[in-house]
Amino acid sequence: MGNIKKIGTFALVMLIVGGIDSIRNLPATALFGTSLLFFAVCSALIFLIPSALVSAELSSTIPEQGGIYHWVKLAFGEKVGFLSIWLQWINTMVWFPSILSFLAGTLAYVVDPSLANNKLYLVSVILIIFWGLTLLNLKGLHVSAKFSNFCVIIGTLVPMALIVVLAGVWVFSGKPIQLHFTHANLLPSLHNSENWVALIAIMTAFLGMELVTVHIKDVKDPHKSFPKALSISVILIVVTMMLGSLAIALVLPAGQINLVNGVIQAFSNFFASYHLSFLIPTMAVALVVGNLGGMITWVISPAKGLLQASQSGFLPAILGKENKNGVAANLLIVQAILVSIFCVAFLLMPSVNGSYWLLSDLSTQLYMLMYLMMFVAAITLKYKLKPATTGFTIPGKKIGMWITCLIGLFGCIVTIIVGYIPPTGIDVGSFWHYEIVFSGGMLLMVLPVLGFYYYQYQTKN
Repeated sequence: MGNIKKIGTFALVMLIVGGIDSIRNLPATALFGTSLLFFAVCSALIFLIPSALVSAELSSTIPEQGGIYHWVKLAFGEKVGFLSIWLQWINTMVWFPSILSFLAGTLAYVVDPSLANNKLYLVSVILIIFWGLTLLNLKGLHVSAKFSNFCVIIGTLVPMALIVVLAGVWVFSGKPIQLHFTHANLLPSLHNSENWVALIAIMTAFLGMELVTVHIKDVKDPHKSFPKALSISVILIVVTMMLGSLAIALVLPAGQINLVNGVIQAFSNFFASYHLSFLIPTMAVALVVGNLGGMITWVISPAKGLLQASQSGFLPAILGKENKNGVAANLLIVQAILVSIFCVAFLLMPSVNGSYWLLSDLSTQLYMLMYLMMFVAAITLKYKLKPATTGFTIPGKKIGMWITCLIGLFGCIVTIIVGYIPPTGIDVGSFWHYEIVFSGGMLLMVLPVLGFYYYQYQTKN
């Protein structure tokens, strides 16, 4: 495996932006109208920027091996480290059906838009796409990164820019808009629980900044490349997410925004107004391509972190074997099987929007538990490890790390609390139906860790 090709800063930026800055997040944030600006800025300050700063410093301080498992293991031991990587990995199992449903819903516009609300169609397309991406990832990170670069540019950055331009033309040409930029709208009442639900949508759009650090051995000059890539990515993600969400909210009433196909809905409105409806199938294909590239990071990165944990005996040895491309092939196959099983979650909720929200919310909460561990580990490692001599360190030394991590911890705790509030504008069933399914899902996702602890204990004794 010594001939494995390495990737540079540009490829890292594309992997980060593709994995986080998904255009499929825009409908969920657009639901909250002008208040999304307030929550986007808050989310960036209390979560996205702190997670990027911590990831950049830890990547510079520990350049020999990256990722959440290694960081938490160094701080608190391998058992706590395994819990952290399990939370990162299992959240993707819950999240994959929701992003894949976006792809299937968008692709439906090429064939028959009504298919976007057909659960059987959604599940079928989900399985085909995910297994295809799994097979691609078996060829190694350098192949995956090239595919991701192309897809993110063609299917994420270009459509993001186009929808913002179309919205600008829409406003300046005097067409009716659905938003009113008043002081009250820009600064929403924090006493209204529904406004806080917007935080979940925004936080979901900002998850994953630390994902690519697991590939530290596959990156050229990681102590320089990671900080640079992370800083560029933060700017791109915040700007495009805010402007893209506003573009959708300008033309679609909140009650008509569909979480699965809201982006193509907005493009359809723009194109129809400008007599360009013939471009809708082309745009649908571009959006699918962009999200395929964005998923690359999520398919391979958490699995690689789990591979690190398998080397400590938490998983059967057969799952820890790498192929000639340095990929844990058996683990990726098992992952694909589990994602296939999770697709049945769409049958548990009374609507596609409800299913989408439940899965996104559950995924976010699991991920937030992992981030709690990451921020506490970062503070601990600040005292246990020598400062980085090259690369990046958070300004202010230990005080700077404390401030950054406390802000990040605050953001995580608020998000976890808000996650238990069911949205009123989406059909998720009764209050107690939502709470039981949500809480049961959280418990079900975490319990397997005890089994892996027992497995490691048995194999070592």
